[in-house]
Amino acid sequence: MGSPFDFLPRSGRVPPFVESPSQSPLLEIPGVPREPFIRPASPAVAVPRTPRGLLVHEVVFGVFLVTAWVRSMGREGPLGSGSLGDGGLLVLNGALIAACWMRESAGWWRLRLLFYGVAVNLVYFFMREGAPRAGQIHHDLWLNSIDVALLGQTPAMGLKSFRAPALTDVFSLCYLFFYLYVITSLIRALSGNLSQARRFMAGLVTIYGVGYLGYELVPASGPYVAFASEFGGPLTGGWPTSLNAAVVRFGSNGVDVFPSLHCAVSAFILFFDARFHRSRFWWCLVPCIGLWISTLYLGYHYAVDVICGFALTALGLTLAFRRPGGFGADVANPA
Repeated sequence: MGSPFDFLPRSGRVPPFVESPSQSPLLEIPGVPREPFIRPASPAVAVPRTPRGLLVHEVVFGVFLVTAWVRSMGREGPLGSGSLGDGGLLVLNGALIAACWMRESAGWWRLRLLFYGVAVNLVYFFMREGAPRAGQIHHDLWLNSIDVALLGQTPAMGLKSFRAPALTDVFSLCYLFFYLYVITSLIRALSGNLSQARRFMAGLVTIYGVGYLGYELVPASGPYVAFASEFGGPLTGGWPTSLNAAVVRFGSNGVDVFPSLHCAVSAFILFFDARFHRSRFWWCLVPCIGLWISTLYLGYHYAVDVICGFALTALGLTLAFRRPGGFGADVANPA
């Protein structure tokens, strides 16, 4: 007697469904008319698309650019270098966003994100034109008074007893580490996964946008300049100290104190790495801690600058790690 499963092939696989019952006696029911088989349609799968609105960092940085452009127009007129620079960046930014909307592709997306990596550096130097001159208001006295209210004195003065040439060299190297960390992180983000790049830039550029507004509204020069006599003059050390002093002297725009973007940006990248590039996080943890301390030890920042810088980090991480659909970070990558 044969098995009831003799109709199965020897391989054990069930044969494909036979649409015509006349070809399969098992599907014939005596006395019941055969109805034509209608295969159900496959459910349509929605293909997610990147929202064609503005991303959060584009709004924040756009507000800063408009603010900076208006202030430059008031200081220099329409043909001043700051006015032309800020206005040109606004036009280029709008053009890249529009191009990405009209022809969405990975290439246009990377150009759209790359713009901000370049713009945050250009705008930093444009602010030199608006740095307060002699007789204009700096806010160092106000920032120092906050430190005194919180801690009794600003840490730059409190750390004077710990100064030593070798320690100054170490902290100078930590401070210089910031530039290497930011540049390599931007390259890695913009050349890698596009979804992660959008997350990264959403947090990073928002931090820069809010931070630059702080530079514009609360310009200050830092304890080592504003309170040079109490600070004790230039710090001594070897070539790392000299190199760092030269970089700061050449690179500073004269108002880059409140908030501390050295702390805000490095902490954002570090904790972004903790989530997406864990091994890099461990490699960079100690240099970043040294960097944060160096901002106070070297006299570049007040404690309130550092506190507000870490608050900016929290804002940036919230935007980078929040619900993906919020700014189109995890939708399907455009081809």
